[in-house]
Amino acid sequence: MKHPLLASMMALSGLAAADSLPLIPQPVSVKPGEGAFDFTAATGIRYDRTLKAEADLFAADLQKLTGNAPKTASEEMRILLPSEIRLDVDAAADLPVGGYKLEITPKTVVVTGKDAAGAYYGTRTLLQLLPAANDPAWKDQAPEKLPAVSISDYPRFAWRGMMLDCGRHFFEVKDVKRFIDELAYHKLNVFHWHLTEDQGWRIEIKKYPKLTETGSWRESSPPYGNRNSDDGKRYGGFYTQEQVKDIVAYATARHITVVPEIEMPGHAAAAITAYPKLGNDDIPGYAPKVMTRWGVHPYTFAPTEDTFRFIDDVFTEVCALFPSKYIHIGGDEAPKDQWDKSPRVQELKKKENLKDGHDVQSYFVKRVEKILAKKGRKLIGWDEIREGGLSPEATVMSWRGEKGGIDSAKEGHDVVMAANSHLYFDHYQEPKEAALAKGGDKEAIGGFLPLSKVYSYDPVPKALTAAEGKHVLGVQAQLWAEYFHDFPKMEYMAFPRIAALAEIAWTPLERKNFEDFRGRLDGVLKHYDAAGLKHGDPDQPK
Repeated sequence: MKHPLLASMMALSGLAAADSLPLIPQPVSVKPGEGAFDFTAATGIRYDRTLKAEADLFAADLQKLTGNAPKTASEEMRILLPSEIRLDVDAAADLPVGGYKLEITPKTVVVTGKDAAGAYYGTRTLLQLLPAANDPAWKDQAPEKLPAVSISDYPRFAWRGMMLDCGRHFFEVKDVKRFIDELAYHKLNVFHWHLTEDQGWRIEIKKYPKLTETGSWRESSPPYGNRNSDDGKRYGGFYTQEQVKDIVAYATARHITVVPEIEMPGHAAAAITAYPKLGNDDIPGYAPKVMTRWGVHPYTFAPTEDTFRFIDDVFTEVCALFPSKYIHIGGDEAPKDQWDKSPRVQELKKKENLKDGHDVQSYFVKRVEKILAKKGRKLIGWDEIREGGLSPEATVMSWRGEKGGIDSAKEGHDVVMAANSHLYFDHYQEPKEAALAKGGDKEAIGGFLPLSKVYSYDPVPKALTAAEGKHVLGVQAQLWAEYFHDFPKMEYMAFPRIAALAEIAWTPLERKNFEDFRGRLDGVLKHYDAAGLKHGDPDQPK
């Protein structure tokens, strides 16, 4: 039988019908054909031998939808498939990196990727064209109709990211993998994994076992409804190195790069509690602890040789676990009070001719950049790393509006736009009063960020010239987890705003239209519901 949404579209005619396919992000080019391909339980997957991994993942996804495991065969295998979806790769195709073409006719379905990533993205498009897993359409044996269409598609930006904070609240491996699956479904390709915080250190470092023995646990957390109170429950958890390897491999198979964030010089109370010599232990009243309140706390790493040796050791293990080009060092919200009181830091300022705390932070970040460069990695940090002077090769993640990104791009630095005005998904996605009326567990940090505002964002600021705009690597949204006590709450805050992020990151600016996006979103919402994903109401005041 026909997917109800597709049936209504096929009743239309011309380009409007094809452009209304329930696809997010909106493809670059969509040209309608005539007729439809019959997708049945007998439809198999034939793949280029270099695409076996992508074919296997696609087959597993189709089985989740249909309940049937499709047969798969490489081009060399002489296995007859009654009907087939072909996965090909053509490095010479007239497409950018990550691009693909999808050709559906009544007789064939062919996905041709510029590379393996492109072929994989083409399979994500096909999944969205099929009914959701819980659709009654799958209960009979009638073929599903895939409308004839020719799609040529590729991403606008190379960095299409989503950050998940596991420092404030710890999420199980199975939940992190579920999150990665949804990033892949939306053709996002960077998972920024925030792993250390004042409230918890979440990654095993074998040379420094106290980081997790001590630093991963706090004595209490603020309950919903009273952020200045305590629930009195010991809280913690961390990822072993084997678990990290598993998650990185899982993401890599889905063409997602995992970028770890190890916070420094601020947001370091958990690490300093584990190893107090890492902090400014020469100041009065020094008593570090793993923090039990949210917000910005005073404990910063001391800019000493012992600290830099520790950081070098930590990044040796981190770089062995994460193959990503970039390592995120945080760099945000680092109070200078303890440095101002530290006799050691005052001596350092004289020795290195540093004027103030901003200069000390710049000195710290530049030292860390050299550590990472020796390991063949690039430093990326929040826009505070500009304070006191930006390190030579650093990439800036601009969160405090766009100024940090604009200034950095004008200076020739690469940037990722992550503006808190449009891309902080820990903000309410419905008015605060309406959210709290549904229960205290709907509490958020503040703000109001409806779907329409997310969608309106353009990652390339108008203040940049065309040449300067090329330094914008892409765009990323953030999920800070102070008010995500469990994974369903995180999902509720993330979805469907992730769909808007996906279209910001992928679709050409001239192809974007919110009303059209909202219509296409209904089909994607059905997939969310079938997967049991919690999500907010997409229809909020603009």
